[in-house]
Amino acid sequence: KPASEAVLGALFERIRAAKVRPHSLLLVVEDDPAMQRQIVQAIGASADVKTTPGASADVQTTLVASAEEGLAELKARRYDCVVLDLRLPGMSGYEFLEAVRDELRIDDLPIVVYTGTDLSSQQRARLRQLAESVLVKDARSLDRLLDQTSLYLHRRVSAVPDAARATLERLHADTHQLPGTKVLVVDDDMRNVFALFAILENAGIEAKHVEDGIQCLEMLEATAGFDAVLMDIMMPGMDGYETMRRIRKLEGFDSLPVIALTAKAMKGDREKCIDAGASDYLTKPVDPERLLALLRYWICP
Repeated sequence: KPASEAVLGALFERIRAAKVRPHSLLLVVEDDPAMQRQIVQAIGASADVKTTPGASADVQTTLVASAEEGLAELKARRYDCVVLDLRLPGMSGYEFLEAVRDELRIDDLPIVVYTGTDLSSQQRARLRQLAESVLVKDARSLDRLLDQTSLYLHRRVSAVPDAARATLERLHADTHQLPGTKVLVVDDDMRNVFALFAILENAGIEAKHVEDGIQCLEMLEATAGFDAVLMDIMMPGMDGYETMRRIRKLEGFDSLPVIALTAKAMKGDREKCIDAGASDYLTKPVDPERLLALLRYWICP
C-alpha cells in the first residue's frame, strides 16, 4: 500500500506541475546536431541545449546528445514528452527506455522513438512495449513526428507556429488518407461500439462490428479488405489477448494493424498487449484524435 500511494502521489505531482507551467516540456535525445535542428524546426518549438525560451510560447525543448544526459534531465525535471534516437554514444536508446521504466519508474511519460535504423519485427515489438510510438526517418517522418508530439503535448491550435499549424492542418484535412478504409470493431459492449462507430464514420471510415473473438476470426477469414482491427481486451469467452494471438497465426494477417482497447490503465498492460500481437494500445474512453492519429500512423503509407 505505501508503494502504491507513493506512485499515485508522484503521478498527481506530475499532473499538478504540468497544469501550472506556461508551456509544455519536450526532451529530444539525439546526438546529430543537424537532426536536432530539423526536429525543432518541424515541431515549431523554442530550443537550446538548456531550454532557452524562444519563438514558440507553447513548447519548450531541451536538446541532449546522449541517453545518460537524457536520464539526468528526467531526474531533474518533469517532461511531457520525449523524442528518442536509438543510435546514441554510450548507452543505447533501448537501454534508455528500460532505464526510464525500471530505474526511474516513470510509467506515464510518452516517448516517441525517431530513428533511421531499419527495424526487424522483433525489434519493433520490443520497442512497442517500451515507447508510445516508433517512427522511422523518411521523407514524411518529420510531419508525423509533429503530429505525434502535438498530440502528447496537448498543444492548442492557437499557440502552434504558422508553419507547424499548416502542416497539421494538411495532415488532418487530407481527404485521401482515412476515408474509404475499412476497420473491424471487436467489442461486446454496445455503448463502446456506438462511440467508436461515431468516430470512425465521421472520418469516412467503413466500420464493421463483431461481439467476440470467435466472430472476429470468422469475419477476418471470410471478408477481405480490412485495414485495421480495434480489439477490446475484456470480452466473455475468448478475450482480446487470445484473439490477437490467433489472428497472428492466420495466414496473411501477421502485419494487420490491431489496436488493443482496454478500460484499465494498469502497469504492464502495454507489454501484455504487444506480446499478444497488438500493434498499438489505447485506454477507454477512447480519445477521438488519438484513435484517428493511430489509424493514420498504421494504415497510411
